[in-house]
Amino acid sequence: MKQSAPPPYRRIADTIRARVESGELAPGDRVPSTRRITQEWGVAMATATKVLTALRQEGVVRVVPGVGTVVAERGSGAPDSDAPSHKVGGPPEGAQPERRAREADGALSRERIVRAGIAVADAEGLRALSMRRVAAEFGVSSMALYRHVAGKNELVLLMADAAFAEVRLPDPAPAGWRARMEAGARLQWALYRRHPWLAQYLSITRPQPMPRAMALIEWTMAQVAGMDPLTLLHMAVTLLNYVRATAAGFEDDLEAEQHTGMDRDQWMAAMEPAYEHILESGGYPMYAGVDGTEGDAVSLDTLFAFGLARLLDGMGLLLEGRAGEGGVQGERGTQGSGERIP
Repeated sequence: MKQSAPPPYRRIADTIRARVESGELAPGDRVPSTRRITQEWGVAMATATKVLTALRQEGVVRVVPGVGTVVAERGSGAPDSDAPSHKVGGPPEGAQPERRAREADGALSRERIVRAGIAVADAEGLRALSMRRVAAEFGVSSMALYRHVAGKNELVLLMADAAFAEVRLPDPAPAGWRARMEAGARLQWALYRRHPWLAQYLSITRPQPMPRAMALIEWTMAQVAGMDPLTLLHMAVTLLNYVRATAAGFEDDLEAEQHTGMDRDQWMAAMEPAYEHILESGGYPMYAGVDGTEGDAVSLDTLFAFGLARLLDGMGLLLEGRAGEGGVQGERGTQGSGERIP
């Protein structure tokens, strides 16, 4: 009977193992990162993560916090406690790694786990995040994390709340409703740029309870007066959803780069011949009109700025209409503290 081919992650893991056994990679040397694996073998980030997880479970590699995944010392690497052991009898060779794992476990805290989760999601995307992946950053089993967080859902919620804590409100705060709403939108945009996964995590239909995010939205809308609470909330969520939906492209681009091994400029350069062929037909005058402009003439940043201005134009018409109906359009709200969202 013909044997089925091993899965991609197994073939890649065997290749890296062969490099270790041949001496090409010596103990202490860094092995290819998940990002390097995606580029070298053209696989998804999830597959690359599975490669390093398998090698770590087999004792071929180990994680050194602050350094990365390196080749384990020969004879000292031990599989994860939650992985099946291939040793039968013999001396307790894994005693030292197990002791290190216990020490690392003792140094764990909810704050450190959240910071590690943010670092993984920033570099590899939210889809690559798992309890096991974060545990690998500390060199412990995933079970060690459950003493501090209930699971991935709680971890990501804590990560998102911690990200919003980074927001620093300007002091003094912009005067006027439009300047304040624009400032709030740009604070969100900068946050999503630093953490590409955050925009896609947020939900409008099933909002997450995050007081720090809510505080930013309250501050953003603090200068709008004369609106009933329901209309004001619609204005706030519409603005939030515009920024969030546009910023979702950051995570899309990160995942596309990991899958293809090409950044945006490389991708556009590769697609240029195909686009030129389409434009030669003469049936696309709008696109042909901007052919030859700078590559960043249309980007997520320009789309965000253009759309934000048009959205605020529309908000202005709404406020003017309410004022004409007898609503009071004054300046209410407070000055910013200059501190992060509490």
